[in-house]
Amino acid sequence: MTSQSAKKRRSRWLSLAINLLILFILYMGIRAWFQRDLVSGMAPAFNSSDLAGMQVDLASYEEQPVLLHFWAVWCSVCAAERGVIEGISQNWPVLSVAMQSGNSETLNSFMQSKDIAWRTINDEQGTISERFGVKAVPTTFIVKEGKIIFAQRGYITRFGLWARLTAARLFY
Repeated sequence: MTSQSAKKRRSRWLSLAINLLILFILYMGIRAWFQRDLVSGMAPAFNSSDLAGMQVDLASYEEQPVLLHFWAVWCSVCAAERGVIEGISQNWPVLSVAMQSGNSETLNSFMQSKDIAWRTINDEQGTISERFGVKAVPTTFIVKEGKIIFAQRGYITRFGLWARLTAARLFY
């Protein structure tokens, strides 16, 4: 009887492991499909002004990884992720691109009302977003020395961002 129950237990564990492996492969496939349009390799060059009127480009962040975060005022997932980005901005450089979120005055008012303090470019027409292949927000890139180290479309956790930024600092 004991060997029979041991075989059943092994069979259950094997079945569970196979099912988890299938779920993981499915998850990774869906994630890859969602991110298929995002730019990889060298980050597209751009030169723009932030909401304060200061010139900004990715080359000014050569020394360390920068979090390049695409979001919109109308995006509910972006609103849920706002605290994550704010927390990361306390220790890491964050450059955000507000995609199709109205004119600069409207965007400034929105950011003040929500206490958003990170550096932001208003991509009113979506031209910067288009260069990066961003068709949905939130979309987040980590860029170091002009190279895209990481890209993700959708919600991301503070730990996930911190771990990827730390890895980018140490290994790239």
